[in-house]
Amino acid sequence: FQFRNQYDSDVTVWSPQGRLHQVEYAMEAVKLGTATVGLKNRDTAVLVALCKPSSELSASQRKIIPIDDHLGISIAGITADARVLSKYLRSECLNYKHSYDFTYPVTRLITNLGNKMQTTTQRYDRRPYGVGLLVAGYDEKGPHIYQVTPSATFFNCKANSIGSRSQSARTYLDRNLNSFLDCSKDDIICHGINA
Repeated sequence: FQFRNQYDSDVTVWSPQGRLHQVEYAMEAVKLGTATVGLKNRDTAVLVALCKPSSELSASQRKIIPIDDHLGISIAGITADARVLSKYLRSECLNYKHSYDFTYPVTRLITNLGNKMQTTTQRYDRRPYGVGLLVAGYDEKGPHIYQVTPSATFFNCKANSIGSRSQSARTYLDRNLNSFLDCSKDDIICHGINA
């Protein structure tokens, strides 16, 4: 990334246009990551990720990370940041299961994750997490797909795609969205791969 001016040296410094450049750089890191797709039907949530090495000499890294029995994430962006967040999610799920003997409700967990990610945009000694997440989970309300961005916003989705060249996948998902709810498990996986 090229430096724009004196307003991008710290995450808590606002530019005259009202922008936080460090957050924008983190969003760009997500756009540079490999594509990942999340979609759901009535009782299944599916994550599909493209695991392509950055060069012929390197090995591909895992893009889908299991968190708990009812939850998993796929990532686009900086893998080290994703490991930090996945460790946090695992810890939260284990603590909740130990305290309440029940799985962590997906919506509440994503809200807490958003709060954790948002604190990095307020402190000068931290930088925003440079990773975007698609979270697939299942609880008593059914399957969930959430998109979590580096700016700590999260969206409950029927289907979505993040990463490089994800626009073509979103176009495919948008065209076929109405057929997802009634698909079988195998068909929803095929739609994810086709996207």
